Amino acid sequence: MMQIQPLDPHSPAAMSLLAQSDAYMAALYPGESNHLLGPQALAEPQVRFVGIWLAEWLAACGAVQVVDGHDEPYGEIKRIFVQPQFRGRGLSKAVMEDLESHLKAQGIALVRLETGVHQPEALKLYETLGYDRRAPFGAYTEDPLSVFMEKRLSAA
Repeated sequence: MMQIQPLDPHSPAAMSLLAQSDAYMAALYPGESNHLLGPQALAEPQVRFVGIWLAEWLAACGAVQVVDGHDEPYGEIKRIFVQPQFRGRGLSKAVMEDLESHLKAQGIALVRLETGVHQPEALKLYETLGYDRRAPFGAYTEDPLSVFMEKRLSAA
C-alpha cells in the first residue's frame, strides 16, 4: 500500500534518497546547472517535504517551497525523485498531487519548477499535469540545460 507522509530530511532514509538523487543529477548535469535544496533547506517551515513508503522502503520524495514572489506568492517544486526500481508506478505523480493540494490549501494558486533537458520522463509528467514552459523565474538565469515551467492551480 502506498503511503505519502511528511518526511524529516535529516532521517537516514531521507538522507539516503537525497544522496541517490544528488548522484543522479550530478551524472546528468554540471554543478552550476543543479539547483538542489539540501536537508537544512528542506527542513525550513515554508517547505513541505514528503515521501512515499512502499512497505519499509522509502521509494520517492518531493518538496514544495513557498516563495514570496514579486507579484504573488508561489510554490516551487523541488527534489522530485523516485528510486529506479520503483519508477513507472505513478509515484512522482502522487507526490506532485500531494504538493499541489498543499499549496491550494494555503491559498497559493501558482506553482513553478525548474527541471533539466536530459529528463524526458520528468518533462512528460509535468506537461501531462498541465505545466507550461516559461522564462526563468526568481534567482534563476537562462541555462541551455534547464527547462522552466509553471501551472496555475484551480480553486480547491
